[in-house]
Amino acid sequence: MKALLVCSTGGHLTQLHRLRPWYEQHERHWVTFEKADAESLLAGEEVTWAYHPTTRNVRNLMRNLWLAVKLVSRYRPDVVVTTGAGVAYPFFLLGRLYGARTVYLEVYDRIDSGTLTGRLCYPLADLFLLQWPEQQRRYPQGVVVGQLL
Repeated sequence: MKALLVCSTGGHLTQLHRLRPWYEQHERHWVTFEKADAESLLAGEEVTWAYHPTTRNVRNLMRNLWLAVKLVSRYRPDVVVTTGAGVAYPFFLLGRLYGARTVYLEVYDRIDSGTLTGRLCYPLADLFLLQWPEQQRRYPQGVVVGQLL
């Protein structure tokens, strides 16, 4: 299976990286920002560096959308897995359009309210994973898998 793992750096990357026992069994490609934590955690991995910042930055949204078009059409992942944030949506959407399964993991620190990226990805997700039972109020079809941190 070919997995495309997409996330922002920081806590998003830390949480997605905690899925290592699963993803190390598969061919994979990462998309994140070129920052020190990503360079360290993903040393030796295939990585495409995305454009940041993404918050309220239309130019970088468009650049990341174009990056998603090129990467998803070339790599053809079987699954796109993300923890967010803004960088994730174009890849999630394009993955879905190209027939990949889509998996979203809502972040650890949003217990009572959903993230913007989570709300955007929820209708497109084949599997929507939650770390807290309380998150099911916002995402009733979500599956509680427990805390990754």
